Amino acid sequence: MGRVICVGLGPGDPDLMSLRAYRLISSTRQVAFFRKPGRAGQARQIVEGMLCDGASELAMEYPVTTEIPVSDPDYNRLLAAFYDDWATRLADLARAENVVVLCEGDPFFYGSFMHLHSRLEGRAEVEIVPGITGMSGCWTASGQPITWGDDVLTVLTATLPEDDLARRAGDSDALVVMKIGRNLPKLRRALERAGRLSDAWLIERGTMPGQSVRRLEEVAGPVPYFSIALVHGQGRRP
Repeated sequence: MGRVICVGLGPGDPDLMSLRAYRLISSTRQVAFFRKPGRAGQARQIVEGMLCDGASELAMEYPVTTEIPVSDPDYNRLLAAFYDDWATRLADLARAENVVVLCEGDPFFYGSFMHLHSRLEGRAEVEIVPGITGMSGCWTASGQPITWGDDVLTVLTATLPEDDLARRAGDSDALVVMKIGRNLPKLRRALERAGRLSDAWLIERGTMPGQSVRRLEEVAGPVPYFSIALVHGQGRRP
């Protein structure tokens, strides 16, 4: 019996991958990764040149990403069938040998693998290799600590309603906002309502080639998927 092993690749710079992740990637013959149809896949690009000779690459192509709204019933239906199918495929492969699944950042932090993990329970042995989160790479790229002393850090997704974003932004000392993309105008309005816009930064492609660190109020958009907004805490310090 093999295992399904999901390895966190970190925020994007291959040098920030764990040694355990590298050893597994470079020694396992079955390697799966998520990607959008027609794209190379960010996770696969991070491990370029690391796969062992003769490795089989399993591209798990999402049936839908942003083509229809998440509120459309077809969105969940299509993705549920996709995860059901791949959970079965991975469980079947793991009967004979290990299968490595690549995941940007940390697998248990907004990672797609979570949807496979719940479906693999009782069907295959699963191992998770944690990784540095994308937000950690971004606040390091900003050159400022994200929290001080007793600061409360809140992690938000820009897909939330504007009222919720504004309320939560106003209630926290430090902020991380993910899943921005087309939600940038809404996020700007929410931060302005909360009085936090002038303190917000936008980091695009943190730790990766083409990294950009700018004040969010200066960004008109659009922004890439790999973008994170930050508001640094200013709490207690000696």
